[in-house]
Amino acid sequence: MTLKQLKYVIEVARSRSINKAAQRLFISQPSLSNALKELEEEVGITIFLRSNQGILITPEGSEFLGYARQVVEQADLLENRYTHTQSPQQHFSVSAQHYAFAVSAFVRLLKNYDREEYEFTLRETRTYEIIDDVKNLRSEVGILYVNDFNKKVIQKFLREGNLIFHELFEAKPHVFISSNNPLGKQEYVTLADLIPYPYLSFEQGDFNSFYFSEEILSTLSRPKNIRVTDRATLFNLLIGLNGYTISTGVISHKLNSRDIIAVPLKVEERINVGYITHKTVTNSLLANIYIQYLKESIEEELR
Repeated sequence: MTLKQLKYVIEVARSRSINKAAQRLFISQPSLSNALKELEEEVGITIFLRSNQGILITPEGSEFLGYARQVVEQADLLENRYTHTQSPQQHFSVSAQHYAFAVSAFVRLLKNYDREEYEFTLRETRTYEIIDDVKNLRSEVGILYVNDFNKKVIQKFLREGNLIFHELFEAKPHVFISSNNPLGKQEYVTLADLIPYPYLSFEQGDFNSFYFSEEILSTLSRPKNIRVTDRATLFNLLIGLNGYTISTGVISHKLNSRDIIAVPLKVEERINVGYITHKTVTNSLLANIYIQYLKESIEEELR
């Protein structure tokens, strides 16, 4: 087993394709396939399964990949320490529901990451895809919420994906509205107060389900409904149409203008926001730093 083979495994897992990985590694596809086959024979496990959908990582492969990442990361640190050279390009990915604090932590990570080269990814995406990304190691960290309504279903998918949920904070529901919305003058709003206004929510695609909704109280019937796919569009519609959405109340005014405000929603619900990681994969150094920045960003916004 060589360090080069470990790097090959990591790149194939990242690219989800032998062809793409070979191009990124500047080697031929047959050479890469042979190297992987030799490694699998040496360690006695199947790391990847080839299918019509591309490369799939086996459960044993996920565990192996976790160890491989640790070895390669430590080798890079060792080389950087004693050869006085920059570490090679680093990769880090996060998949999240549409939370400003997740972006704030990501911005801080990049500002403090002193490297000439890196490839970081932040996916603000659908709930099912967040779970699938972490399950299949496309992202190290996923950020989502659970509550009494969706907990059983979400936990079932986490168990099946060998994932762990780590709670960050518990929030009382708020509505995000325009600062010019008449409801902004109230100490709190009720569901009855919201009836005249358009309700905005994030579209969940093929896995559309009340349980995967990014907003609580998803089963309620509303006369005016608008679904969107990104946070910027949602905020523009909150302002342009005097609409509302339901969220945690944690909003970053460093990243978002003060045109959007949070007003408490008077309901007996709670939102438990947290991050998910893969049970068999040890967090990388970058993942641990990002998680710490997540916690600090949330604390700052909750003050």
